Amino acid sequence: MTRAVVIGASAGGVQALSWILTALPPEFACPILIVLHVPQRADNPLVDLLRARCLLEVKEAEDKEMLQHGTVYFAPPGYHMLIEKDLSIALSSDEPVNFSRPAIDVLFETAADALGQDVTAIILTGANHDGARGLRAIGAAGGTTIVQDPSTAEMPTMPLAALEACPQARSLSIDEIVVHLRQEAA
Repeated sequence: MTRAVVIGASAGGVQALSWILTALPPEFACPILIVLHVPQRADNPLVDLLRARCLLEVKEAEDKEMLQHGTVYFAPPGYHMLIEKDLSIALSSDEPVNFSRPAIDVLFETAADALGQDVTAIILTGANHDGARGLRAIGAAGGTTIVQDPSTAEMPTMPLAALEACPQARSLSIDEIVVHLRQEAA
């Protein structure tokens, strides 16, 4: 049983995330935690844009906040987002990982530790290798691993690296990812 969904995206990720998140029904029960590589700035206009278009609550994650059903959490620019064992969010300004802060690997590895087989992880389009190691950790913990089909990704580098690190991951188009998530909500 999935208790949380974690998603990582980089170059091209705004469009992919927008497609996925706006297609989810209001009764989608799992919290969704997202790391999107964005330039460091004080505000994240994507959160406001998606909040206006989604049926789920969309927000920037806050330190020590408990995960809530039906809520989409974006890692704030400049902070790693971690999931603690008590299912709270921790934010960290530790060194960048894979030249990124927030880093997908940090979120995914802590999700594997906190949730084990009860997490679904998704890697979307991107131009680096961030998330590959974390996806492998989730797979090793028994979680569900999904990668955007590289042939459908705006930038296939990240999906290809994820599939190489975690060959058991399912390779799905964005539409197939939506269908998978909607089935989890049913």
